[in-house]
Amino acid sequence: MAQGVRGTRDFYPEDMRLRTWLFNRFHEASLSHGFEEYDAPIIEHEDLYTRKQGEEITQQLYNFEDKGGRRVSLRPEMTPSLARMVMARSGALPLPIKWYSIPQCWRYERTQRGRGREHYQWNVDIWGMDGIEADAELLSVMVSLFRSVGLTSEDVVIKISSRKVLEEVLGSLGIVGESFAKTCVIVDKMDKLPAEAITAQLSDLGLDDDSISTIQSVLGIAKLSDLSESLDEGSTASTELESLFSLIDSYGISDWVQFDASIVRGLAYYTGPVFEAHDRSGNLRAICGGGRYDKLIGTLGGKDLPATGFGFGDMVIMELLSDKGLLPDISSRVSDVVFCMDESLRGAAMSVSSKLRQSGRKVDLVLEGKKMKWVFKHAERTGAERLVMLMPDEWSSGKVRIKDLETGDESDVAFESL
Repeated sequence: MAQGVRGTRDFYPEDMRLRTWLFNRFHEASLSHGFEEYDAPIIEHEDLYTRKQGEEITQQLYNFEDKGGRRVSLRPEMTPSLARMVMARSGALPLPIKWYSIPQCWRYERTQRGRGREHYQWNVDIWGMDGIEADAELLSVMVSLFRSVGLTSEDVVIKISSRKVLEEVLGSLGIVGESFAKTCVIVDKMDKLPAEAITAQLSDLGLDDDSISTIQSVLGIAKLSDLSESLDEGSTASTELESLFSLIDSYGISDWVQFDASIVRGLAYYTGPVFEAHDRSGNLRAICGGGRYDKLIGTLGGKDLPATGFGFGDMVIMELLSDKGLLPDISSRVSDVVFCMDESLRGAAMSVSSKLRQSGRKVDLVLEGKKMKWVFKHAERTGAERLVMLMPDEWSSGKVRIKDLETGDESDVAFESL
């Protein structure tokens, strides 16, 4: 049983160093924009995810009945848990809420590059703001992260549209309610399935050829200036997107974004601007995505509260950074390796290690008798700065020998001066 469950990952120390490095970038980007961290249980009531039937996510749940006969599920995403938490303190939380988290999420789906059955997902959300200023702020957080890991606008593009675009188009065709939600799920697959497959699925929903042609025509628009010509005069979607791009320009991140009407996002709860980040080479699936979801709490039985947010997985970004040669070389980095030349000095070595640790040093104490050659290789492997050696003659006079592993310099230092 050397293999873990299919679609899951083991994180060896070298993997954990990279994961911690990435998560620290997530924390920094969030905190620099004034967000606070939260968390929630990894297991939730199943109906938190199945209230909206027909979504692909309901077919991907790790769901089961617990020993108390309750239907529960591992969380496939964090947003419903966040909505539940906000609803639980409705009226008591000061607005706007600016929260972030880095939860592990589970979905039973086909594994592929950049997608397992579990992943960690950086979630950043703003609740309680109607204006698209909140959406622009989220895009700024996203770009801050990309910059912090060494990516540029030549590597990544954030594609932006609005669910209101499709809403207005489908509304003019008489497609509303559940039919609208199901259409969004299909349209979201346009970049993953052949055109004839999309056409067939839309036909199965009852759409005629003219309606399908209209949808494909609008979703093919790649310039914001062309959008207003395809929508009714005074279109809310067009006006809102123009304002959003103006705010993006104020943040100085216009070179990172572009309008793309085909971005609709598959989840039914989106209500306004939506966005996805992609590598410009197009070799990978979406790096992250999100948008506005003003009516989610209403589907859970609460009073609606405007909200917008994004989810950013840990897998695709690491693939991209690897492709670009941007993954850092992170050694384990201990400060000192402490080693005693004689077993009679074992207790003294422990005292020296304790004193160094109390002073803030990261110390790896060699716990068993080893030859000097092994100790030097071990110090190199751990990335230690110094080798602290206890030798009988020096210790008898209250001193240890310290070797600077970068310069090779050695000096004897009194125990009290460590």
